[in-house]
Amino acid sequence: MANQLQFENSPYLKQHAHNPVHWMPWGEEALKKAQEENKLIIISIGYSACHWCHVMERESFENEVIAQTMNKFYVPIKIDREERPDIDQVYMTAVQLMTNAGGWPLNCICLPDGRPIYGGTYFKAHDWQNILIQIARMWEEQPEVTLEYADKLTRGIQQSERFPINPIPEQYKLDDLKDIINPWKELFDPKDGGYHRSPKFPLPNNWLFLLRYAVLAHDHETLNHVHFTLQKIASGGIYDHIGGGFARYSVDSQWHVPHFEKMLYDNGQLISLYAEAYQQHPLPLYKRIVEETITWAKREMLAPNKGFYSALDADSEGVEGKFYTFDLSEIKTILDDDADLFIAYFNITAEGNWEEEKINILNCDIDADQMAQEAGYTSEEWEAYLRTIKKKLFDYRKKRIHPGLDHKQLATWNALLLNGLIDAYRVFDKQDYLELALENAEFLMHELIAEDFTMLHQPKDSNRSIPGFLDDYAFTIAAFTALYEATFEEKWLYTAKGLLDKTIELFYDNHEKTFYYSASNSEKLIARKSEVMDNVIPSSTSTICHQLKKIGLLFDNEGYIAISDQLFANVFPQIKTYGSAYSNWAILLLEELYGCNEIALTGEDAQAFRKELDHYYIPNKIVLGGTKGSLPLLLNREGLKSKAYLCRNKTCSLPQNTIAELIKIIE
Repeated sequence: MANQLQFENSPYLKQHAHNPVHWMPWGEEALKKAQEENKLIIISIGYSACHWCHVMERESFENEVIAQTMNKFYVPIKIDREERPDIDQVYMTAVQLMTNAGGWPLNCICLPDGRPIYGGTYFKAHDWQNILIQIARMWEEQPEVTLEYADKLTRGIQQSERFPINPIPEQYKLDDLKDIINPWKELFDPKDGGYHRSPKFPLPNNWLFLLRYAVLAHDHETLNHVHFTLQKIASGGIYDHIGGGFARYSVDSQWHVPHFEKMLYDNGQLISLYAEAYQQHPLPLYKRIVEETITWAKREMLAPNKGFYSALDADSEGVEGKFYTFDLSEIKTILDDDADLFIAYFNITAEGNWEEEKINILNCDIDADQMAQEAGYTSEEWEAYLRTIKKKLFDYRKKRIHPGLDHKQLATWNALLLNGLIDAYRVFDKQDYLELALENAEFLMHELIAEDFTMLHQPKDSNRSIPGFLDDYAFTIAAFTALYEATFEEKWLYTAKGLLDKTIELFYDNHEKTFYYSASNSEKLIARKSEVMDNVIPSSTSTICHQLKKIGLLFDNEGYIAISDQLFANVFPQIKTYGSAYSNWAILLLEELYGCNEIALTGEDAQAFRKELDHYYIPNKIVLGGTKGSLPLLLNREGLKSKAYLCRNKTCSLPQNTIAELIKIIE
């Protein structure tokens, strides 16, 4: 007998529809049932591509005995964290407060009113059963103990990521930046790139900040480490050398063995990062990575409505990574006369380079392309030959059973991919990237944005309509602003401004001087949280802070800039405590210290000027232009000959006739 999850649209929830556990989706029915029956609630949160979620399902949620315990003493609620990140935030904070750790699957035991009293991540079946029995007994025999603990824990959740309102400094200092960077550098791993740790996550925003910092501060040591890291990531097994795209993280410190799920949000950000890194240091490897990753996204993640799907599973046929790995005999059969070269190129061994599974994960040394020079290939010939070999391996692999696809289309993740396409278009000037970006932007406009600028988190389905969260608004605003800078079509910028005004209306608390993650008119949970710390995805608050400053400059709107300045002042003392967790905020500090170059390009050659400008790496800039425009910096410049203006702090340069002249005054 299927449980209530059979009626859901989320692939993750549907995966649990035939568990013997009487799962219910989050909603009024489940919460009312817990209250009326005075039962504790199990809130179990995961996502479809999560390997350990699958493991716990097999071991515990498909176990008849454990299911009986859950059904008898609890109201079990299953939640897709990607559908309801607001709920996930609340209970993830609870588990982090209880255990100093977090992750998925996330399992929280709560009072009938939803306040948590116990939680953790993955539990072995025996441990889970014992916990269920012990807590059910405590609720029956000592309810006052659980109530007291729930009060304390809920207060902790409500206070997390709340910062005092600080005075805005007259100016920030370079010493502030040194205080952030110096301890950050001590984390660098000079042997394998990234940081001294395992597992290793790519953390795109960290390296974006460090790239920009290194260039602006002329810190060659940090710049070298950024490029070394990016080459190690791109060469490791975390990257799919055959089909393109990155896995979520590597379980080791060498970027070798990935957790094989591919997430749209990682890949959107990594497209942006590698495009920007190429602009600063044009390595063919970076261009290849961007091209292959965009090809993967278009081939495997793009829906007919031009929205992108969320994720590909880590597992296929119940085995993690089976779709992506090869044994030596397969490589020899597929490549025949070419096998020996590419056995060396991809580090293939007879016993398997993934020792635990006795199979091979394709990976390269960062200097592997030197094989081309040794074999007498030009760089163009080598790229063509490498594409041919990868195509042979791809055609062989596509006959396998594919990992599962999570077909959700999330606003934030689509906006991140859209931003990646725009960045790639500007760096590589490939019209295909812009066309794909425009199609995806129209998807966001038609499917997720209403006429009054309210947003949905994902397209409405037969069950429910989920209102947008702060990150949905913030990243869509960022993507549309970037699209304006690439095209000079003002409709994208005015849409971004409309969304920004709606964001302030729904999410900003003028008394607390903070943005909340959920809207003021959204479902009330046990806590209304702010999301301030940057993670694998930059925080929604740091992202909206960027956009307030950027759109404030473009429209000369002091109100936007004032909100941004206050937000940054509130968070600024925290950046020094752990720079890696505030990397997007640290980018704002760079702009405070090194200024922002507002570049206005006018006349018939405005787009040609923009393309030429994008040959140069200028990390702290805003670009606007066209033959006519309503923005303050473009007023009274209609019909002029093609000119370039550099503006800083409300002062503009004399008109420059060429981009080369403009670059001289920037430098």
